[in-house]
This record gives sequence, structure tokens and C-alpha cells, in this order.
Amino acid sequence: MKKVFLTLTALLIVLKFLNAQTDSLIFRNGNYLVGEVKHMDRNVVTVETPYSDKDFTIKWHSVQEIYTNTYFLITLSDGSRYNGHIFSNAPGRVSIITDEGDSVGVNHTDIVYLNDLDEGFWSQLSFSIDLGYEMTRSNNFRKFTTSTRLGYTAKRWSIDAYYSTLFSRQDNTDNIDRTEAGISSRYFLPKDWYPLVSVDFLSSTELNLDLRTTAKMGMGKYVVHTNKSYWGFVVGANYNNENYFTDSASTEPIQDRRSMEAFLSTEFNMFNMGDLDLLSGLTAYPSLTESGRWRVDFKIETRYEMWFDDDFYIKLSYSLNYDNQPPESATDLDYVLQTGFGWSW
Repeated sequence: MKKVFLTLTALLIVLKFLNAQTDSLIFRNGNYLVGEVKHMDRNVVTVETPYSDKDFTIKWHSVQEIYTNTYFLITLSDGSRYNGHIFSNAPGRVSIITDEGDSVGVNHTDIVYLNDLDEGFWSQLSFSIDLGYEMTRSNNFRKFTTSTRLGYTAKRWSIDAYYSTLFSRQDNTDNIDRTEAGISSRYFLPKDWYPLVSVDFLSSTELNLDLRTTAKMGMGKYVVHTNKSYWGFVVGANYNNENYFTDSASTEPIQDRRSMEAFLSTEFNMFNMGDLDLLSGLTAYPSLTESGRWRVDFKIETRYEMWFDDDFYIKLSYSLNYDNQPPESATDLDYVLQTGFGWSW
């Protein structure tokens, strides 16, 4: 009698637990997980459960079937975007029930992004920050770097902002300072096309730039958009305004410059290389108003997720700026290699 009572009690607890959950996932090996799907990005789905202090993270390709009551923002590999619920109707196939009540059938692998909209504004935010510091006794050398990113993604548009700064101090040498910041917005169109508007700022002692302000408008497209990588390009026009530091040794001040430029930009993002992510971008600026002038910006960044928590990471990044017609007191090339420890959300 005691065994029967314990069995019934355990069964009631399990049933109560299952009813309290919203989503369930069945894996290719036959195991399953019941909880609340928070989001899926870069081929990793995150599931919250009440019986674990830490969310579960599972490779998306390991999921064979999914059944949800959660309301998602859903992005497909062809650029289509929906708000709605999803459930499996056959192995490898998923149905999306949209706001309008329509049912859209897609392959499981066509889904490249999910985000829980039931939590409102905060669930659509992304944030990361990383810090780096170096110090040596020799020449009293000190170097500090920090980088921050903030993003918001809605059904039809996204906005991203970033800020990065570096300063280096050493006895008997000039101070080195470099600051970058910017904000950009995309509006998503069918077939993975999108218009882009962005404003960026750069200050660099190496380039003798007190402030460079660039305002870009262009049209872009994702050529590759999968759970393993993104690759896209943008073409458009850029307004470039440059203010230079005053050189006290010079008898004539450096003239500020204003120009119109075309630009061609490409970005490649690859992830799921174990615990590594790779992001690279290249932008070329041929001038439309200054004969023969052109500039290039290049950046590559890799992150390694820490073993104790994948929200923490080690970052290594390299940035390069080139100008074939710099002012007399500045160099034509500036580059920065940064390392740091960071946290993302």
C-alpha cells in the first residue's frame, strides 16, 4: 500500500510539472526535454526549466521534434519573418501558426532564429561587454581596452549600437588614444534584402583624427543565412566629415575635410565551431569628391565561450583603418589588436 501511495504521489507531481510547462523538445536519440524555449540563435536553443538553476542549451540540429505554446519571433533562412507558434508535424518538418492564423510548413533546418516574445521588450534585447588591461613595470606601461554592444531585434527591423575605447600610457612616449562608436538600423524586406542607415564615429591619435563622422545609407542582402553562418553585403553612399588635432609645431593648421564617398561592405559571421565564433567585416570607401582617394576599414573578431558558463567568453579582435591620402601629420595606417574577457546577454 505504501508503494502504491508513493507511486501515485510521484505521478501527480510529474503531471503537475508537465502541465506547468509550455514547450517540449524530442531529440534524435529519443530523449526529450519539457520547459520553456527562450530563444534559438546560431544553432543553439536555450530552454528554461524550474528544476535547474541554469538554462539548458542544446544544438538545434539535435532536436527532431518541437511543440510550443510560446509566442516567437521566427526568422527563416530565406529571410521570411513571422510572429507565432511552432510545432512539428513530421520528422524534420515544422508548422508555423502565424498571427493571422495561417499555417506555414518549413523544414526544421530552415529556422535560423527564434525569440520568445511573451517576455516583451527585454527578451528582444542583446548586450555584451568585455574588458582588457595590461601593465608592466618597465617604463610604467599601462593599456586598457573596453568594448560594448547593444542590440534590439523586432519582426521587421533591428537596431544595433557599439562603443569601443583604448588608451595606452608609457613613460617617455606620447599617449595613445582610440575611440570608436556607432549606431545602425536595418529594415528587413523579403528574400533577405534590407536597407541600412548608420552613423559611426572614430577618434584616433595615430591617424591624427580628433573626430571622423560617417553617415551611411545603403541596400544590403544576406547571401548566406543559415544556422552555421551568415554572409552578406551592403552597397551605398557615405558622407565623411573629418576634424583633425591641431599640430602645435606646424605654422599652418590642418584643414578639416568633408567628402562624399561610395561604399561597399561585406560581413561574414561563422559560429558553432566548437566553442568558437568568428566575425569579420571589410568596407571599402572610394571617394566621389576627392580625386584618387580611397579608404578601407577591416575587422576580425573571435570569441571563445568559457567552459563554466557560455555567457562568458574570451575575445581576440583585430581592427585596421587605411587611408591612401592622409594629412601630412598623420600616418596612412592604424591597427589595433585587442584581447579581453567578456559577458553577453
